[in-house]
Order: sequence, then structure tokens, then C-alpha cells
Amino acid sequence: MSAAAVVAELPRINPAKTGFFRFRRFKDDYLITNDFGRYCVLTATEFKSFVEGSIDESSPLYGKLSRDGFIRDRMDFDALTSVWRTRNRFLWQAPNLHIVVVTLRCNHRCLYCQANSVSMKDKSSDMSLETARKVVDRIFESVSPAVTIEFQGGEPLANWPAVEFIVDYAHRKNRKAGKSLWINLVTNLSLLDDEKLKFLLKNQVNFCTSLDGPEDLHDKNRLFVGGDSHAGAVRWFKEIYKKTARKKFRIDALLTVTRFSLPHYKEIVDEYAGLGMRGIYLRSLSRLGLARGTWDKIGYEPDEFLEFYRKALDYIIDVNKRKNFFEQTARLFLAKILGDNDPNFLDLRSPCGAGIGQIAYNFDGGLYTCDEGRMFSRMGDESFRIGSVNDGSYLESVSHPAVRAISVASCLDNQVQCSKCAYKPYCGICPIQCYAEQGDIMGRMPSNTRCRIQMGILDILFERLKDPKIEKIFRKWIRERKEPVLYRR
Repeated sequence: MSAAAVVAELPRINPAKTGFFRFRRFKDDYLITNDFGRYCVLTATEFKSFVEGSIDESSPLYGKLSRDGFIRDRMDFDALTSVWRTRNRFLWQAPNLHIVVVTLRCNHRCLYCQANSVSMKDKSSDMSLETARKVVDRIFESVSPAVTIEFQGGEPLANWPAVEFIVDYAHRKNRKAGKSLWINLVTNLSLLDDEKLKFLLKNQVNFCTSLDGPEDLHDKNRLFVGGDSHAGAVRWFKEIYKKTARKKFRIDALLTVTRFSLPHYKEIVDEYAGLGMRGIYLRSLSRLGLARGTWDKIGYEPDEFLEFYRKALDYIIDVNKRKNFFEQTARLFLAKILGDNDPNFLDLRSPCGAGIGQIAYNFDGGLYTCDEGRMFSRMGDESFRIGSVNDGSYLESVSHPAVRAISVASCLDNQVQCSKCAYKPYCGICPIQCYAEQGDIMGRMPSNTRCRIQMGILDILFERLKDPKIEKIFRKWIRERKEPVLYRR
């Protein structure tokens, strides 16, 4: 049924009784949400009574709607305001994720590479130790009590001297600063050796690698002229996994779903579960870097990805009958749907984290709103450059006009479609993804690929939440969420 038809059959709202709400229809039921993140699924009869303000005040449903801020004359504003502040606490925080690109060199040629990496022979993109020192100094100018330094590339281990220096210097700086310091290394692991591993483990560095599934699929997506990409990644994963057992730092893996992945959801999940991983992140493709040129080969329509996601999620739910194993996209959304502690995943915030939650540092010291903004620099577009460690100040960068523009563009209240969407309390916009796909940071949500995928995933989750057994599994996923860092790449 069209939106216009649904609106046409709505009962008349009683403004004296009915609090603010947004709604979405699921077959014969209605999902209602509000800005406090509360939700309720109502039958058609219940929805009519709610809108008209005629629900029996002695009923359990009326009690739930009252507690959750849906009944206008029964709202506890002190309690609800406290909930809103907790859910939006990131608005009072400075950038805490600092992405450092120490080189663009890489020994892989992945079909979907966003970074537009260069050959291993081209050392012109290696960060100098002088620039590395300035990067760390700038990072510690952030007023955030927590700092995460994340190495990306290229392949960061191709410039080991810079990685080693930054890790050591950051720890030395932090002895005086006293911040909560986390260091992450996003790596394909192919250049790792025992000496490097010993240093990284000693300094409690988190590892994140890519694993696209079984060997044939992984090696098809992630071309490695120098050897077997899958075998190397799995070998080092097992080694690091064993050595970081029961420690605060550890190794995780990321999956990028290409067209080649779509028929193999079961094999992909089994690969992750078989390696002892806690879960899997079913991540869709972005039209950045090499993916722009290979889209006809590796890309897909949102509906195709959602069909893959639905099958994979249902299989993961079945796996949970035997062992605990989560899906990360679902887990992020469920943390917002079922709880009040926002996971602060930077792409699912309003406003998003670009420039106010994260900053990207290029190999030459250039500062960008985020890693995606830095990637546009590789395509000759400096729209998202916000300064340099060689001049200016931290304050000038975080208050740059590009940061302000992205903050406005990613505020859901400024998007007509988003402002009235039932999923607004749980969602977020990436203006740079909009820019990549539609040429405008404001985006056009009705035709936006990312929007369609996120709405589809939320539809799937709310449908599954109707089953008490599945809801119990979902609640266990968010109870077990203890990690200090959520990888976003």
C-alpha cells in the first residue's frame, strides 16, 4: 500500500491524548517510534485506539505507552530527557577516532579497494617520521578523554618505521596526557612477521583484517600477486587469536560483500564461526575507489543485498542454537532499539562522526573529515580537506566549514524523508556516501542506496523481534557487547 493510501485511512489524531510519534506499517501491524528511541508494535485496532486517544487507561498497553512517552498527558519529562541525553551523549564529545594513513602502498589489488592504493615500489606515499610526530601531537590536542588511533592504508605494515614510531610516541605522550588510549591496526597481515607481532602485542595493539569467506571467494575478491591471500590471513589470524585470548586487545575480521558473495551466505558464516570468531559483519559495498570502475562486475542492487542479508541473518540465528555468534550490523541497530547506550558507531549517528567524531590524517599530513573524505582526495577532489598538521590548529580543523556542512547535512531533522521516518531514532546518514553516489552531501533519500539497505535491514530486524525466542537471542548479543572499539572500515 502506498504512503498516501495509508495516510488517507488514518483515524483522526487526538492531540490532547496522543504524544508525538512516527509510524511504519508492517502488513496488518503498525510500528510506532519516538525521539526517545522507544517503540511499540500495535495491531490495527490498537493503533486506531492509540491515535484517537481511546485506549483503556487500566490496560497494560496504556501503561507501556505512558512509560515510553507516547501518551501526551502522562509524560515523565525528567526521565525521558535523561534517556535522550544518554542516547545522544556523543554530542558532547570531541573527535576520538583518528585514522592515520601511513602509506598508500599495498601488495594486494582488491576489486573493491576504496583507497586507490599504489604499487609496493612507489614510496612517495610513505609518511615521514617528522610528519608522524606532528600527527601524534595533533591527535593529543583533542579534548576527548578517549583517543583511538587507527592505522589504515594502503597496507600500513608496508611503512613499518612509521607504525612503530607512532605506537611508541603515542604511548609516551599518553603517560602525561592520561587519556584512554586504544591503537588499532587494519592490515591484510601479509607483511607481518614474528618481530613485528611481538612489538604490537607488547603495546596492546588491536588487529583488524579482511576475510571475505572461504578461500576461493576471498582470493577472488582480494587479489594477491605475491601469494595466497586467504591462507596467510587465516594463519596469522589463528596465531594472534591464540595470543590475545582473554586480553582486552584482540583480532577481528571484516567481510565485504560483493556480487560473488551473494550465493554463499552459509559458507561465509561457517568460515567465520569455524575460526572461533565471536560474530560477523555483513558489510555492503561502497561506490568509492576501484569499486566505481568495477561496479558492473562486483556490484548489486539494494534488494539483492537484502535478500543475501535476510538469508544470512536467519542462518546466524540458527547457529545460535549451538553457539553464541552475532551479526554486527544487527547488533549496532539492536543496541539502539533495545537499549539506551548508543554504540557510537560513527556512520549511524545524527549528526554523523565526520570531523566531530573522527579525523583522517593523510600520509602527507593533510587532515580530512573522515577516511572517505580522504579517499576523494585521491580522485582529485579536496572538498573534505580540513587542514594540515603542518599549519593551522586543531580548533581550526574541527570548526572548518566542511565539518559544519557535513554536520548539517547528516542531521536527520534536516532531511525531509528522514525527519518523518519511523527509523529516525536508530539511523544515520553518511553525507560523503551521498556525495559519491548522488553528487550532493544532502542526498536524496528515496533513491539512496545506503538508505534503502538500512531501511531494509531494520524491516528485517523488527519482523524478527516479533518472535520471543529470537528477541532473546538479540538481547544476548547486546548484553555481551563489551568491546571498547567498533571497527568501521
